Amino acid sequence: MANVSLLAVGVVPAARHWSGGVRPVEPTPGRFRTDIQALRAVAVGLVVANHLWPAALPGGFVGVDVFFVISGFLISSHLFREIQASGRVRLAAFYSRRARRLFPAAFLVLGAAMLLAVLFLPYPRWGATAKEVLASVFYAENWLLAAKSVDYSAMTESASAVQHYWSLSVEEQFYLFWPLALVLVAAVSRRVRSAPDRMLLAVVVLAAAVSFAGSIYMTQTRPEQAYFVTPVRVWEFAAGAVVALAGVRGMGRPARNVLAVTGFAMIIASALTYDPETAFPGWTAVVPVAGTALVIVAGTGAGRLQHSRVTALPPVQFLGKISYSLYLWHWPLIVAAPFVLGEVPTGPHKLAILVLSLLLAWATKQRVEDRWIVRRGGRRQLVKGNGFRRPVAGMAVVAAVACLVAGAGQLKESQAIELAAAGAAGPCYGTAAVGNRDCGDPFAIPVAVPDMSDDNGYWHVPERCGEVPDRLLEGGGPSSCDFSDGDPDAETVWIAGDSHAQHWIATVLALAEERGWNAKWTTLGGCPLLDGVPLVSFNGGILDQIDRDKCARWSRLTVDAIEADRPAKVFVSMYAEQEFIDDGTGRGQDDQFEDGLMRVWQRWTDAGTTVFPIIDPPLNASVRDGDCIVRHAATPPDCAVPREEAMAMNPVSRAAERMDSDMVRLLDFTDYFCDLHDCYAAVGGVAVYYDATHLNSTFARTMAPALGKELD
Repeated sequence: MANVSLLAVGVVPAARHWSGGVRPVEPTPGRFRTDIQALRAVAVGLVVANHLWPAALPGGFVGVDVFFVISGFLISSHLFREIQASGRVRLAAFYSRRARRLFPAAFLVLGAAMLLAVLFLPYPRWGATAKEVLASVFYAENWLLAAKSVDYSAMTESASAVQHYWSLSVEEQFYLFWPLALVLVAAVSRRVRSAPDRMLLAVVVLAAAVSFAGSIYMTQTRPEQAYFVTPVRVWEFAAGAVVALAGVRGMGRPARNVLAVTGFAMIIASALTYDPETAFPGWTAVVPVAGTALVIVAGTGAGRLQHSRVTALPPVQFLGKISYSLYLWHWPLIVAAPFVLGEVPTGPHKLAILVLSLLLAWATKQRVEDRWIVRRGGRRQLVKGNGFRRPVAGMAVVAAVACLVAGAGQLKESQAIELAAAGAAGPCYGTAAVGNRDCGDPFAIPVAVPDMSDDNGYWHVPERCGEVPDRLLEGGGPSSCDFSDGDPDAETVWIAGDSHAQHWIATVLALAEERGWNAKWTTLGGCPLLDGVPLVSFNGGILDQIDRDKCARWSRLTVDAIEADRPAKVFVSMYAEQEFIDDGTGRGQDDQFEDGLMRVWQRWTDAGTTVFPIIDPPLNASVRDGDCIVRHAATPPDCAVPREEAMAMNPVSRAAERMDSDMVRLLDFTDYFCDLHDCYAAVGGVAVYYDATHLNSTFARTMAPALGKELD
């Protein structure tokens, strides 16, 4: 988040005349920029409203881009003036000011976020929170999130209480390299006897152009990463720097009024019309960025503008004043709220979160941020002194606490594993309770271990299998686990599909161990196992050509490998609900999916293999709160949803029906998840789901007897 100016309140000091014809844009010397404070208020208001009421303001995330432009303008204004005055930048003083200004409040909220996590969040999230706190305290959170965005197993993780620190990380990285770059340019200009202002302007414009081009390209090819990585955001800071260095001058008040109103309108319009599906931050980010730049340019002249009647009002200025602390506080409260309340926050709850965020932000501004600010000559500025010692000490303390929190989470997970193992011996554990009258209602048995740790991950296989990675895409073979003990008559079985085949591996391997099978499996997250039908989109995101080609190649290799191996059985499953394909014929998704499946299955059945398509389990987080069972472990029926809502599109079953072959046998386990009316998040005292869409592997293992019954 980029709401920090040189003097923390938007005062832009006077500058001397530059040698060339270009000089920094500035208002009347020492004049307080109420328009910049209002921009901060708008920006933080958009972000907070988007997080609390995403449906009402789907594009509120553009507030972060507004902050970036403001930061680029104010910081660059100071740096340009210092270079003009002395030919250099006092880097130690610059970084010291940044540390004293930013670190105390940031570290305070990081500590509070960890406290909230330990007090209210499920213990498996303690470690994830601690990891992101460590990334945030060293201002690398954006890179951690960028890495997670391409890790399929991490895509469905719940947001951490400090995820919003990604934008602070981007800003701090900008602060780190920007002064160095400008000093280097100024030194080169002196060496070649060129006016530093002109060369600085040229370099800033070039940096903006290169970053903008990279932003467009990466948003198209790697949209998940593009949102977080620093290089594709540099142009937004640079836009503010260009305004600082070469803004329009000599403009009359009517024209400036038009610019300001247009700028505010562009920001608000993008917040109202953009949504999570908008390709961002590519060219679409131009609208809020340019709008912010127009407002800043319009405010560089003397005299009040028309919008000041609103933007200079005390409530607006107050919101801009506390915007940094408000940004820090609101998100941890939103993340913790469902666990504090025991339910998904409603409208009144959200208003309470907003009020509490405002109060905490005001207190933090008064007691933490302003601790480093004094008034001198009617102006507010940071106190002088060694700015590194205390911030660095604070960094060390927060990092140490994060390590302790992570360790405590691991200890709790170990205890939960032991508790789950003890419960597994019961006669009503998991799916064993379904159809057992002695167990009562299988969907109402309290859940002893509702929290999901890595031990419940859908990718887990028995320790006996060891590490046998899937090398099919690399020209090798699939993962495998041989339970046959060398029996030449043992059956070979395969499991294949996307991650929704992967979460059935625990079920199949449990049965394979019982029946002495030689089991093999290959999976690729987000990739349906089809023949001749290219995948174009997964989970709402458009795939680039690299991922499309990877999916197509894996599908081809998998189909060929199973056909050549001629196993007795092959189990297939996929998340068709979120996999969108296009064979170019213009036909409906269901028809394309069914035909693609049937061509694959026909090849296998022709080779003598019996195909067992598995209908996907009922939907989870898309129809209920994904953390529902954690909060209602004692009363699992509170998380029930109507059966017709929970069942997803099912081309798998229709393809099996159309095949009409004894060699294609559909496996439908819906009755183990649902009764006649509702579907549940727990069965036999075991949580069904690991995350938003995948089965808990502990639960999946209890499905082995059900699978055996279906096969027999």
